[in-house]
Amino acid sequence: MSRGTINVLSVGITVADMNRSVNFYTSVLSCIMITDREAAGAEYDQLYGLSSVRLRIVTLQLGEQTIVLTEFLTPQGRSIPVDQRSHDHTFQHIAIVVRDMAQAYQHLCLHGVIQTSPQPQTLPAWNAVAGGIQSFYFKDPDGHNLELIHFPAGKGDPQWQLATERLFIGIDHTAIVVASTTVSRAFYCGFLGLKLRQESENFGFEQAQLSGVPGARVRISSLQAAEGLGIELLEYVEPDDGRPIPTDTQVNDLWCWQTTIAVEFLQLGQLQLIQDPDGHRICLVTVGAN
Repeated sequence: MSRGTINVLSVGITVADMNRSVNFYTSVLSCIMITDREAAGAEYDQLYGLSSVRLRIVTLQLGEQTIVLTEFLTPQGRSIPVDQRSHDHTFQHIAIVVRDMAQAYQHLCLHGVIQTSPQPQTLPAWNAVAGGIQSFYFKDPDGHNLELIHFPAGKGDPQWQLATERLFIGIDHTAIVVASTTVSRAFYCGFLGLKLRQESENFGFEQAQLSGVPGARVRISSLQAAEGLGIELLEYVEPDDGRPIPTDTQVNDLWCWQTTIAVEFLQLGQLQLIQDPDGHRICLVTVGAN
């Protein structure tokens, strides 16, 4: 069923210390600050299901894509568990496109980032969809998962092949771990209206090194809206013991990301916070909303 125009506007990350996070995303990853504001009031209490909400919200831009950092000044949420794994369902990341992987990796090492991958991985040529793509997993100061990705000629969106002097070019997609590809596609494609762009199954030494998950075998579905970021579904076929998102998760918990999607089937000015089948948060807004 078509739901009309859809646009993945931004990816939201809940942070513990806004000054620290802004410094990391601007100085290490070359994001540009667009807005910095505080917000409070009954409408936020109602939206988030919390009491006495007071927020600091910073909007960042990398290339043409947008990241929204939110610090809950009150009430504060819980930290990301130190034992979180790449195949747990709390996993979500943004894939940051780089012009040169070796140079970008060296840059991150100079800044002492926390690494998930021991070094960048080049996916093998036998993989028709992903072969030749270079990728590296690391974390921000709160432990949020991030990825560097480099697309060789002929792979990825054509925009990533344009000549540029920037090392960090933009954001290709946000990826989430799901329990069932079938169930999640029914939600993202059937209900929200995204389209399946491509699918693959990644496994082997490189995938295990990339994710830090021994024996990883991942079914990947790349979804695309009419505009904006892609959304990538990651189903770990092996190992299949990924832990679900805790049922008591609140939006102020640091593992709770929020992807904002503009759709046509909401009334003008309406805003709705929903969850996908695995509990990932999505903020639906009206097409044309800022």
